[in-house]
This record gives sequence, C-alpha cells and structure tokens, in this order.
Amino acid sequence: MALVHSFEKNGNILFKYRGQIPVILFILSIPVVYFTDYQFLNNYDSLELYLLITCSLVSFSGQIIRAIAIGTSNKYTSGRNTKEQVAEALNTKGIYSTLRHPLYLGNYFMWIGIVMYTFNIWFVVTVSLLFWIYYERIMFAEERFLERKFGEAYVNWSLKVPPFWPSFKNYEPNSIPFSLKTILRREYSGVTATILGFVFVAFLRDWFQSGSVHFKQVYGVVAGIALLKSLILRTLKHSTKFLFEEDRS
Repeated sequence: MALVHSFEKNGNILFKYRGQIPVILFILSIPVVYFTDYQFLNNYDSLELYLLITCSLVSFSGQIIRAIAIGTSNKYTSGRNTKEQVAEALNTKGIYSTLRHPLYLGNYFMWIGIVMYTFNIWFVVTVSLLFWIYYERIMFAEERFLERKFGEAYVNWSLKVPPFWPSFKNYEPNSIPFSLKTILRREYSGVTATILGFVFVAFLRDWFQSGSVHFKQVYGVVAGIALLKSLILRTLKHSTKFLFEEDRS
C-alpha cells in the first residue's frame, strides 16, 4: 500500500475513535501524577491557584476557538459524525479563512490545559507530540476527502490557508451569524469533560500526596454543577425544541 493511502486509511480509522482521547488522557494522568514531585508547591503560597488559573485559561481558549468555529458553521458541513467523513458544503470564511482545522486546534488547547495541570513538563511535551501524530493523520484523511468532494475550490482555498496555526492575512468575515444555541446544543459534553478533567487531576494529586483518599467538598460542588449543567442541556436538546434551530446542524 502506498504511503499516501496508508496515511488516509489510518486517518479514517483514527477519525472514528477521536472521541476516546479524553479517556486515554484520564488514564495516562494517573501514573504521571503519581510519579511527579509536587514539593515545589509547598514553597510558594498561592502558586497552585495561579497555575490552575493559567491552565484553565488555556483550556478555555480552546473552548472559545471551538465555539467560534461551530457557532458560525454552515449547517451542511461536518458535524459530530464518527463513522465517516461527511460534508455537503465547504467552510472558507470567518475562522476558516485563518486556518483549515480550527476544531482540532481548539481540541489541543482544551486538553493540553488539563495536561499542564499535572505540572509535569514531560507529559505536556509527550502529549503534544502524540496529539500532532494522531491528528496529522486525521487531517490528512479529511483533506483527501474534501479535495475529492470539492475539487479545485478546496485546493485553491487550502493553498492560501494554513492547516493548524492561524494566519490572519487572508481573513474574510463570515456571513453566518454566531449562534449561542448551537454551542449550548453541541458543546456541553466537551465543557463538562474538561471541568471533570481538572477535578480528576486535583483529586489524584491530593490523594497521592497525602497517601489517603481525600475528596474535598469543592471537588464535589464543581463536578456536581458541571454534571447538572450537562443533564439540563441534554434534556433541553433531546426532549424539547428550546435549542432547536432550523438552519443549524
């Protein structure tokens, strides 16, 4: 099998299972937190709080990137499909005029913020490299599909727009208005998973440092609010028409 076909095949397989990345990160964080030395946190008052704020802002920036991309996307473009590549229209304006894969950039910041919260630089570097290897193949398969689907229109757009890191020199305003309902309908699970990721890492650190299971009340409150928010939005999405939009995916 030619390398180009191998890359595309692997990318399509990885595309199907990209939703399992959070589970993998949760599992990997256990030994990382266990073997990381956190004595430096005891030498500086409020350092952990400042680091938590920094890591949260990194993850939040990923959520913002995803929100902009999803909230202004054409309804006929790819949604949360997991079985195969799907697209009936090509996004080329707004955030898609600055980079070709804003959702994957958003994913990176969203999850690397949690990884940073382990305070293990080697884990951050390793996950960054693995993320690139994983998503590079997904992006390759996706672009092969789009090139076959849209032909010259896709090629011309891709030649002037970088794949992952944004460039604003060719920015074009989006004619599709931002939809908050779309974000509430489609992104609640990702936000909840991110919050639970931070709670999980903090819980592990307290456990391994103290030598005993110690679940702070604040962990329960934060996790409970996140889960309740997801339950409410999921109910609104599946049992009512409150979040329904005729012209949105």
